[in-house]
Amino acid sequence: MTNLAANLARTAQQHPDAVAVKLDDFTLTYAELRDAAAKFAGKLAARGIRPGDRVALSQPNLPTFPVIFYGVLWAGATVVPMNPLFKPREIAYYLSDSGASLMFGMPGDGPQGAQDAGTDFELVDPSTSSGSEAEAGLLGDADPIPEPVERADDDTAVILYTSGTTGRPKGAELTHHNLDDNARMVVDQLVHIGPGDVIMGCLPLFHVFGLTCGLNAAVVSGATITLIPRFEPGRVLEIMQRDKATIFQGVPTMYNAMLLAAADQDDIDVSSLRTCCSGGAALPGEVMRKFEERFGAKILEGYGLSETSPVASFNLPDKQRKVGSIGVPLQGVQMRLAQADGSDAPKGEIGEIAIKGDLIMKGYWGRPDATAEAVRDKWFYSGDLATMDDDGYFFIVDRAKDMIIRGGYNVYPREVEEVLYEHPDVVEAAVIGVPHPHYGEDVAAYVVRCEGSDLDAETLTSYVKERVAAYKYPRTITFIDALPKGATGKILKRELREPAK
Repeated sequence: MTNLAANLARTAQQHPDAVAVKLDDFTLTYAELRDAAAKFAGKLAARGIRPGDRVALSQPNLPTFPVIFYGVLWAGATVVPMNPLFKPREIAYYLSDSGASLMFGMPGDGPQGAQDAGTDFELVDPSTSSGSEAEAGLLGDADPIPEPVERADDDTAVILYTSGTTGRPKGAELTHHNLDDNARMVVDQLVHIGPGDVIMGCLPLFHVFGLTCGLNAAVVSGATITLIPRFEPGRVLEIMQRDKATIFQGVPTMYNAMLLAAADQDDIDVSSLRTCCSGGAALPGEVMRKFEERFGAKILEGYGLSETSPVASFNLPDKQRKVGSIGVPLQGVQMRLAQADGSDAPKGEIGEIAIKGDLIMKGYWGRPDATAEAVRDKWFYSGDLATMDDDGYFFIVDRAKDMIIRGGYNVYPREVEEVLYEHPDVVEAAVIGVPHPHYGEDVAAYVVRCEGSDLDAETLTSYVKERVAAYKYPRTITFIDALPKGATGKILKRELREPAK
């Protein structure tokens, strides 16, 4: 029997005065975070929230997020994290689908979305996200619950909705054991976090990467997480220097943005950085090389999904690192490459990544058919295509649904994107398949140029054409000011596929 919030109670007992959460000059020690979560749990209980009830949380990276998150868990309820940028229709869908009876959210579209779903709404004003006045308003005057409510290992702690690249998002049910076990994997095997470490909290805490590898890993280990509500690369570099961050976790677009922000600054000192981790999408090798040269900190690339809590594999700090690889499975995780019939792909062949272990979700909330399709014989089928080398390192080829079939030939967008990133005038690139009357699909690229560059499509096409097979190079190149991105900075190819409205 366990409750993920028990980690907070344990760490607060061991390191009561250590800073748990920091936002500029505001701090919460572990003892203060524990007491706030316990009181918030009491408030929930007084409002009729019972173990297993769903409570929605829509917050950016503010100190209120960990208070509410651990308070809901402390009360034995289930957290439904949501992006605070959601519109009423999206909010109403998440609330209705999850059956959340209460939502803590931001000004703006939250109240309307909650009203449309018939869900009670309580405003958490970001302008008063710290200080005694805010605490009194958020926590109320209910008696605290002294200890986390006991929950079973397989009770649902969090319902995390997938990005919904096809169809409506599905809620992945992550259990207390899923999240506790995965956070400990991150702490013990990957980053080796401990008291005194400072994690740069750029990744949204409502996303599984930031939640597990940032917040939950910090609480398990007694580290500090220093928050930034909105990713701004120049500001991130300032905070990293100010707070002497030792760990940075981000997605590829964040690393690229930080490189650009530092281009004209010679006095940046981030020598405190010990470990950088990248996930969420493939990190272009050229971006990794330039970042490491500029900042003197190595990046470890890994892999995971919402359905795997999320971390499944990584290039580990005490083992060989292979650029372009998502590494090897963490201890306690099994990974293999499967063919369409579920059998193992022959050595050297491309297959779908299948994952097994205690990190696999309980299932999709209210979707038994979708669960049965994704999880078969305890193996979760990811939809990601990869190869594996003789040392057991996995190399992502692409998403199965992103693969382009041009005239019977398979084109993997990542391979073409890598070449585009190698051009000195290219800042960002995304390759997608577009309909073609003869070939079925053709290759199209969307590219962001360096500021002031006069690079044209013909020149860039010739550059790529010299470096890949004739059927792979993009037949159309569109230059745009910025690629569409999700909450974590992940490039949203589905928006590039949608016709302009």
